[in-house]
Amino acid sequence: MANITLGGNPIETTGNLPAIGSTAPDFKLTATDLSDKSLSDYNGIRLILNIFPSVDTGTCAQSVRTFNEKASKLNNTKVLCISKDLPFALARFCGAEGLDNVESLSDFKTGNFGKDYGLTFKTGPLETLLSRCIVVIDTDGKIIHTEQVAEIKDEPNYEAALKALK
Repeated sequence: MANITLGGNPIETTGNLPAIGSTAPDFKLTATDLSDKSLSDYNGIRLILNIFPSVDTGTCAQSVRTFNEKASKLNNTKVLCISKDLPFALARFCGAEGLDNVESLSDFKTGNFGKDYGLTFKTGPLETLLSRCIVVIDTDGKIIHTEQVAEIKDEPNYEAALKALK
């Protein structure tokens, strides 16, 4: 399990992010149109998984905005913004902000994505939500970069994620 903090207070996750070089675990997430999405829907496409607790917090919202801007310059790459927010909230946020270079997906139905990727909060006030992480997956489905953000209030290292794609 990862040991991270929220405002300096320790919080644990259910596990650790998948290892670099390993095959990305499959997932079943819900899109904003309520359709199911799995890893195989993105075969042959590079993926940046921008994972966070809730789009209704400042840092999470900023990560979606920042990746939306950067995604417009990436070839054969999709940014998937993943949380346990309801698909309606994710659609409302991206619609109101005019964000159309990222795809929002929700783990609200089963929570299996968070469990399979080892990033669900196990303790603390955000227990059962997803921790702030980045996972980059290449066109072959291999994990080439991960980041478990140590302090939940901090933004991820955008440049490190993008550098992994070069």
